[in-house]
Amino acid sequence: MNEHSPKPDSENEAPSISGRKAALVVVILLLAALLFAMLGSVPRLQARPALQKQTDAQSAPSVVVAKPSKGAPAEEVILPGNVQAYTDSGIYARTDGYLKKWYFDIGARVGKGQLLAVIESPEVDQQLAQAKADLATAETNANNAKIQAARYQNLLKSNAVSKQDTDTFVTQAAATSAQVKSAQANVQRLEQMVNFEKIYAPFSGTITARNVDIGTLINSGTGHELFHLSQ
Repeated sequence: MNEHSPKPDSENEAPSISGRKAALVVVILLLAALLFAMLGSVPRLQARPALQKQTDAQSAPSVVVAKPSKGAPAEEVILPGNVQAYTDSGIYARTDGYLKKWYFDIGARVGKGQLLAVIESPEVDQQLAQAKADLATAETNANNAKIQAARYQNLLKSNAVSKQDTDTFVTQAAATSAQVKSAQANVQRLEQMVNFEKIYAPFSGTITARNVDIGTLINSGTGHELFHLSQ
């Protein structure tokens, strides 16, 4: 065998890579590819809200707003008309006398129950004083008659007085009691007449007429209008 003959081909070839090293290289390549993919998708994810907002803004319709203005009338129509108060009433006196004072003139606005004028009625005041005195007298007589009637009724039980006298005092007590009621009614009537010396507004409104002045003679029976009130 020749000592200088060439060595086999297997000795001249490069050593081959082991299976473990090849797998490691593949894993590194996959990780690098995944890293590049993530780096590329992050900016797109961050830009998505801004893109959505811009898309919504561009998709909203544009609206042009114009302030309305009143145009000139095409035709003017003039019609006749009148104004009438919702409530309109004259104010009259309910008692006789002289106008002592008035508080509101034409054009004044007044409220319901507000004092408009005062009438001075000396005769009515005197009649009221006399009626009160008559009432006091009637009450005194009725009280005395009641006591006498009760006394005779007690004496009748012992036959100390007659039945006729007892009936007389009982009837007298009933009559004086009726006189008291009549006097009370007269006092109440005159008190109302005294209250009528003050003229009040029946409702809220405006004075449109004043037909009296201080010192004017007021006669409730003539229908003379003192004020006219409109609402």
